[in-house]
Amino acid sequence: MMYAADLHIHTALSPCCDNDMTPNNIVNMAYLKGLDIIAVTDHNSAGNIPAVMECAKSRGILVVPGIEVESREEVHILCYFPDLDTVIAMQRHVYEKLPYIKNRRDIFGEQYIMDENDEITGCVVPLLLGAVDLGLEEIVHITETLGGAAVPAHVDRDANSVISNLGMIPEEAGFKTVELSKRCSREKRQLIDNFIKGYEVIQSSDAHTLADIAEREFFLSLDRKDIASVIGFLKRIR
Repeated sequence: MMYAADLHIHTALSPCCDNDMTPNNIVNMAYLKGLDIIAVTDHNSAGNIPAVMECAKSRGILVVPGIEVESREEVHILCYFPDLDTVIAMQRHVYEKLPYIKNRRDIFGEQYIMDENDEITGCVVPLLLGAVDLGLEEIVHITETLGGAAVPAHVDRDANSVISNLGMIPEEAGFKTVELSKRCSREKRQLIDNFIKGYEVIQSSDAHTLADIAEREFFLSLDRKDIASVIGFLKRIR
C-alpha cells in the first residue's frame, strides 16, 4: 500500500524551530494534511519523541523515532530507529560527543522538552546545533547496530549535506537511501542526479514551522504501516 509520509520534522526542542511546534500541534497538523506516517528528527536529541508518539495514538498516525545528527564533517544524517529504547540509546551516544556550549536562547531560541499535553517539562541547556565528535561512518555504524537506518539529509543543499561537504556520497558508508528537500528544484536535481543514481530517494519537509509540514506529496510503498516496514524501506529490505 501507499502511505503519505513526512520523515523529517522538528519540534520546539530544536533551537532553530518555532515554539508552536509542540507535540499536539505537529500531530494535528499532520492529521489535517492527511499524512499517514511522520518522523520526529530534532537536532542531536530525541527528547520530544515520547510525547509526539503518545499524541499520535488518537490520530492513527505512525511516528518513526529519529534524530538528525550532525557529523564531525558537518554533514546532517537522519537516523531512524525501531523504538523509543533504541532512539534514546542513540541520544546517549550523541550527548557524550556533543560539545558543551551553553545555548544562547536570545540568539538561537529555546530548546523545550514537552509532554503529551504540550506542557514544558524541561529545557536542554547545551546548544543542540552543531557537529558532534562522531564521524559520518561512526554514526551510520551506531545507528545500524541499534537496528536503525541512516539517511543523508537534504543532499541537494549547499550546506550540511554529504555532497556539498564531501563532494560525493561515500560508498563505504553503506547508505541505501538519500533525502531530497521538499523544495528541491528541477535544476538542482539535474546537478546531483549522477550522485544519487542507484539510491532510494525520499523527499521530506525538514519542517521547522507548522506550515512547512508536508501535504500528501511523498509516498512510501509498504506492506504494513509499522516502523519496521519504514526502516526496511529505507534500508531497501523488501
